[in-house]
Amino acid sequence: MCGIAGWVSFDSDLTRRSEVIDAMTETMACRGPDGRGTFVRTHAGLGHRRLAVIDLPGGAQPMTVATPNGDVALVYSGEAYNFLQLRNRLAALGHSFTTDSDTEVVLRAYLQWGDGLVDELNGMYAFAIWDQRDEKLVMVRDRMGVKPFYYYPTPDGVLFGSEPKAILANPLARKTVELDGLREVFAYTKPPGWALWKGMAEVLPGTVMTVDRKGIRKRTYWKLTPAEHHDSLTDTVDRVRHLLTDTVRRQLISDVPQGVLLSGGLDSSAITGLAAQELARRGERVRTFSVDFIDQEKNFVPDEMHDTPDSPYVRDVATLVQSMHQDVVLDPAELSDVSVRHAVIGARDIPVTFGDLDSSLYLLFRAIREHSTVALSGESADEVFGGYSWFHDDSVHAKTFPWLPAFRQYLGSADSILRPELRERVGLDDYIADQYATAIAEVEHLDGESEVEYRMRTICHLSLTRFVRQLLDRKDRMSMAVGLEVRVPFCDHRLVEYMYNVPWSMKSFDGREKSLLRAAAKHVLPGSVVERVKSAFPSTQDAAYIGNLQQQMKERLAEPDSPIFTLADRERVENAVALDPARMPFPTRAGLERTIALAVWLELNSPELLL
Repeated sequence: MCGIAGWVSFDSDLTRRSEVIDAMTETMACRGPDGRGTFVRTHAGLGHRRLAVIDLPGGAQPMTVATPNGDVALVYSGEAYNFLQLRNRLAALGHSFTTDSDTEVVLRAYLQWGDGLVDELNGMYAFAIWDQRDEKLVMVRDRMGVKPFYYYPTPDGVLFGSEPKAILANPLARKTVELDGLREVFAYTKPPGWALWKGMAEVLPGTVMTVDRKGIRKRTYWKLTPAEHHDSLTDTVDRVRHLLTDTVRRQLISDVPQGVLLSGGLDSSAITGLAAQELARRGERVRTFSVDFIDQEKNFVPDEMHDTPDSPYVRDVATLVQSMHQDVVLDPAELSDVSVRHAVIGARDIPVTFGDLDSSLYLLFRAIREHSTVALSGESADEVFGGYSWFHDDSVHAKTFPWLPAFRQYLGSADSILRPELRERVGLDDYIADQYATAIAEVEHLDGESEVEYRMRTICHLSLTRFVRQLLDRKDRMSMAVGLEVRVPFCDHRLVEYMYNVPWSMKSFDGREKSLLRAAAKHVLPGSVVERVKSAFPSTQDAAYIGNLQQQMKERLAEPDSPIFTLADRERVENAVALDPARMPFPTRAGLERTIALAVWLELNSPELLL
């Protein structure tokens, strides 16, 4: 897992601009604390920061192969979980290897198959290849968009990076945000390609992009496609169990210490149980990590998102699998610490926050990094198996993104923090309606689908192509900010493809959420987790945390020229900081957290706002 950056310019000599390529590369230092390297030729510069996971001494990048017609160089972020199988195939085809890294396998696969290598890869990755033979850049992103990848077209080429900050370190990139970019900060619709900054975009998941003197071309190599499902219920459960077992086995390959994120919910517990099973076969024990808050279990009060505290279920799983377990217990001061808030917003590059959920995730990952370099996560199971409430309640019939009604009920309207005149210009309702129309037009259906199956396929598609990408980006940014690689077995494209085409009647065969996951993983789970009702990621209920947030906003209210009030509604903030923190409604708290995130983002980036 690493950070990549680069610059292609067909009208310039980049050997004279190596200091700019160095600066772009250094913005990725957190993503790659173990090493750095650059490759610079006349029209291309590639930069790499390395987090060493496989073949610690041999996987340095950029990795280059000299051919009779020019160098072929690769910068690569991520993991190819099937690299051992690919290595054997390539060796049989005559390729020789000088390292044991998956990076060299990807480079050799390109030499063998060109950009057709994407059809051979299983993993999470974002990589760029400069092919001097044809003077072209090839950029590739994994199927589900687990690894971030951004680009910025220029008049004579392109800039690219794992994160926007790498691109913005180049003087050709302007730090400008227009109204269209700002709208999505409050919309939570995640349009494909959105990158906030004017002129910048994401490399789309499942896409190959080629840049040469003719311009930029895109090719989609993977997307969700409907197909008939012919397996019986018993065979479907068996197939899911096999895919999960194989995926976890593949993702446990590492030359560094690793662990599993354990919340006590079905998703993370299933990954924990399967990992423990595989590691026991190797004569090893699984290491698990959980996040909690001081006195959370003792003082727990059920709310709309959490019926039960996590701790009892975490203990049940850890006891069953005999894991080496560590609880990371946080206090309100840590969660609201100014330096943590800056680290979180700096890592995310955008003023989007889930409040203490982001801070606690960052602090959890920072604590895990002291013991492990790799961690497996249960992220994306809800999208793949149909776990969220909106798969099961009236949101199914909403004529909008199905998560938005729940968000607005629990968090309030995101744009409510804006000054009234700006809120009117943003026009969030119209923007969301347009995005929804675009999103549902992309969904392909089978002929003759029932009304229920038609609607559930639509919701699954929206969840897998819009919602989950927000969560994957969040998890990647929080983990890589501390140099931790988080792997997501539920995003294995084989599992996603299979589950996408399982009919809804089978996905919910026992009348509960994630029926097939429960059935496929129950052999590695304690009964308490099998029967547990879904609970969201834990959030602190301590009033001291809210009081700290109020104090931070009071300080900004006292500043005569605080930039936040060019955007935020001062009166609304004044009312929020005057409330008793123990009685603050959750939507008000969420608005306060969003306002602070926006304030920190402005302070860190000093953007040019064209609103």
